[in-house]
Amino acid sequence: MVDAPTDAIALLKADHREAEDLFEQFEAAKSDDKKQAIATKVCNALKVHTIIEEEIFYPALRGKIEDDMLDEAYVEHDGAKVLINDILAAPGAEFYDAKVTVLSEEISHHVHEEEANSEGMFAQARKTDVDLVELGRLMQARKDELMPMAEANTLPPAKTTAVNA
Repeated sequence: MVDAPTDAIALLKADHREAEDLFEQFEAAKSDDKKQAIATKVCNALKVHTIIEEEIFYPALRGKIEDDMLDEAYVEHDGAKVLINDILAAPGAEFYDAKVTVLSEEISHHVHEEEANSEGMFAQARKTDVDLVELGRLMQARKDELMPMAEANTLPPAKTTAVNA
């Protein structure tokens, strides 16, 4: 059994690596059925990831790191959510592969902004008084609640946060 990540940032980074791996698998897949299965898995994982970030991680950092960075993260999530909902609603539809590719690119950009060495969100979070271990525990508990629904494809469509806010 793999040990659980030790803090919120380790948990989120593990999610990032999983998404990157799934996107690579999608690119390598030959059959439409295999691509659809991988796309569904990565979309559901990203839905869970955005939920735990938006419900727990981002609110804990509000006022402690650059607000602009948090605002951009919410907007980036919204762009990803629109693609996720499209991908999950219409497997095999026109532009399906292109949507997954653009989602991958958007996530790659978002990950870079969170993980950037000195000025990224995670670097800023490490300099705060936020208890990242406790935050990670809360996030893992919420993730453990959501993952069975994701695996059963019963999570509702992702809801945008900043659109029309």
